[in-house]
Amino acid sequence: MGISFSARKVFSGFTLDASWDIGNELAVIFGYSGAGKSMTLQMIAGLLTPDEGNIVLGETVLFDSGRNVNTRPQKRSIGYVFQDLALFPHMTVAENIRYGGRGIEKNEQEERCRELLRMFRITGLEDRLPSQISGGQKQRVALARALIRRPGALLLDEPFSALDMPIRFEMRTMLKEIQQSYHMPVVLITHDVDEALAVADRMIVYSDGRVMQAGSPEEIFLSPACEEVSSLSRFAGELRRSVPFPGSELCGSTT
Repeated sequence: MGISFSARKVFSGFTLDASWDIGNELAVIFGYSGAGKSMTLQMIAGLLTPDEGNIVLGETVLFDSGRNVNTRPQKRSIGYVFQDLALFPHMTVAENIRYGGRGIEKNEQEERCRELLRMFRITGLEDRLPSQISGGQKQRVALARALIRRPGALLLDEPFSALDMPIRFEMRTMLKEIQQSYHMPVVLITHDVDEALAVADRMIVYSDGRVMQAGSPEEIFLSPACEEVSSLSRFAGELRRSVPFPGSELCGSTT
């Protein structure tokens, strides 16, 4: 299983023209604000239609402008966690999770919900509203909702940006465990060098709607392909020296 993405989209004066491929791994799309990262996830999920290109998940063509293929979002085997999590405030934890499983037979839906409550260690919170649980617990509920259909891929748009650092470390570990347990491609958007180095099997660096470089974290930070990627490498080296973090050894002695 993997994702092949090649798409062009002109939107509000901005042009996204990017191509990349990942396998069954955890990939981080990294770059500054406005680079086109969220647009990319929206096109994979079917929430935004490219002007041209093709998007493939495993053996399934999700979009192909040349063949007039554009699978509806609800028919794509995609789990999506938005930056604001998008939990329904009037629904309980269990109801929010089950909502992601619409269309699944009710008994199976209930069984999967219980399984995910155990997996994410939120059993006992089933009847609470989102306003009654912590930020880290909300993250777990959002992840459980995205996974209840057992999707072929998981997309995450900066889901940990509002969390305190200890909880962010915990969620990064959990994300790696999810990728390994479900054996599916996971695509995470982040601005955080620390986060990218801690979790990425593969990094895709965006700038102004284009891919500047793609490769392992070592390749990105030790052999930057251009000055813009090099500036990220220098920043990572400064961060490593000032605040050690898991994965910081990947920065080597880059300055």
